[in-house]
Amino acid sequence: LKFDDLFAAPRTSWEIAQKLGENNFYSRDWTRTHGNLYQAIRMEKAMIGLLLLLIVAVAAFNIISTLVMVVNDKKGDIAILRTLGATPRQIMAIFMVQGTVIGVVGTLIGAALGILAALNVSAAIAALEGLIGHKFLNANVYFIDYLPSQLMAQDVFQVCGAALVLSFLATLYPAWRAARTQPA
Repeated sequence: LKFDDLFAAPRTSWEIAQKLGENNFYSRDWTRTHGNLYQAIRMEKAMIGLLLLLIVAVAAFNIISTLVMVVNDKKGDIAILRTLGATPRQIMAIFMVQGTVIGVVGTLIGAALGILAALNVSAAIAALEGLIGHKFLNANVYFIDYLPSQLMAQDVFQVCGAALVLSFLATLYPAWRAARTQPA
């Protein structure tokens, strides 16, 4: 049998065996026959997820450092707002909104560029090979002549969700520092 989702093979083969009768039929999917390959694919996916999470964490630290610099730069303005009656909670909200907007915009731009790259990776490699004049994916060496890419909505949503959560969390410390600023 061929599946659109190759990771659904274990569950689907088990369901087919259940419907046909466990005692009469034995099902075996590719994850059992090629278990090492399956484990390698799962490990690569986990490592790529970790790498993406680290990249998002670096972006979150950039948000923290940017907002800390803004807080330091705007201490006078914050003091004026406090003198005019702004509460620490309102000051904190201002900086949390600013950091969250930065995170949302960055996440949307990153998601758009990532989706564009994933959908066009083979064309980009072919264009780069033509530009340089060297074939990166020689079918005689690598058994493939293109770089396969499949866009999975669940993965995109997980990465975007993690980016949004981390960018929101990154706003808390600078916003708290801003809220502690006392009027002069």
